[in-house]
Amino acid sequence: MRSLCLLLLLSLSTVWAAGQEILPFDDDGQRKLYQELTQQLRCPQCQNQNIAESNAVVSIDMREKTYELVQQGHSKQEIIDYMIDRYGYFVHYSPPLNALTIMLWLLPVFALLMMLLFMLRRKKQQQQLISSNAPLEQELNAIIDAYRSKK
Repeated sequence: MRSLCLLLLLSLSTVWAAGQEILPFDDDGQRKLYQELTQQLRCPQCQNQNIAESNAVVSIDMREKTYELVQQGHSKQEIIDYMIDRYGYFVHYSPPLNALTIMLWLLPVFALLMMLLFMLRRKKQQQQLISSNAPLEQELNAIIDAYRSKK
């Protein structure tokens, strides 16, 4: 029984190791850079997974290109810029602050302000309508009171 459990654990560890990439690096700095980049770059197909965790074909290609660029000695920012140029801002979890991203953040705030202004304006118009009908309401109340006093 003990040997069966040991055999099972050994086979599972082999399957787990087969899923892990074993890439040769010149130094530990390159390995850390590669691991950091694969954690920071998003899979365009999976959308909410980084390329280190995704098994999509595009993620595999991105990991291979990242490895190639790290081996060539490119800096972190150069590799990120390359991936953004190729796949768009979506692949990086921290997009740069530019006119488009500012607009995406401010558009909901602007929409809420417009709705608030619309509601305040509508309430003001209703109050004006009520106040403009006040003399008519007083006249109607007088007629109703006169009718009730005749009974």
